[in-house]
Amino acid sequence: MNFSIIKIGGSLIDVSRDIVRRLVSLSEEGVSFLVVPGGGPMADLVRDLSNRYDICEETAHWMAILAMEEYAFFLADRTGAALTDEIRRPGSGVWVLLPSRPLMRDDRELEHSWDYTSDSVAALVAWRLEADFVKATDVEGVILDGEIEEEISAESLIGKRTCIDQGALRILKSSGRSCLVLDGRDPDRFIARLKAGKGGTLIRGGGVGRSGPDVRESLYPRIDQSTEERVT
Repeated sequence: MNFSIIKIGGSLIDVSRDIVRRLVSLSEEGVSFLVVPGGGPMADLVRDLSNRYDICEETAHWMAILAMEEYAFFLADRTGAALTDEIRRPGSGVWVLLPSRPLMRDDRELEHSWDYTSDSVAALVAWRLEADFVKATDVEGVILDGEIEEEISAESLIGKRTCIDQGALRILKSSGRSCLVLDGRDPDRFIARLKAGKGGTLIRGGGVGRSGPDVRESLYPRIDQSTEERVT
């Protein structure tokens, strides 16, 4: 069975459960998914409280991890997805990760600062499961100088403000894994592009250039080119 890690950002909260429902339907084709939740407005509240009341980074970190769990419950609500507190490849279906328990046991590589947000958790999960991941967000991809990058190295983005956090870039560089940044604002279009392996920006942890299969091929290794041509 093919497997994919999908990180659903809090910026997509209005359509997030529609994405999960479509992933559940897609899982019936023999694909399993582990969904890593973003923090959404709950994490925004933690950041606001941190700034307003001078909460230390250690406390704010764990509050933000718990905010991810609140979003996880939201994503699983009446979507057909199940919740899990284990970082493992699901045997079938769609599972939404509750990250606090496994991270409290072991969160090596994850600094407790605002440089390391839910993107970094997704990158760490991908590293542990020896997989790449898809970041569903509210932009078309990584945009530099007004242009969408088709492919770029994680290292080249470190120190630049983009749609992916700095901690995730550092973890991708260390792990050599890749992340596909894909626009999720239209759930049907997101699924079509996910299936076709087209669109967005591929961030390679191991550097730009062909070095074997990437996340675009992990879902459907033998993509029908006619399907790709129909995706817009």
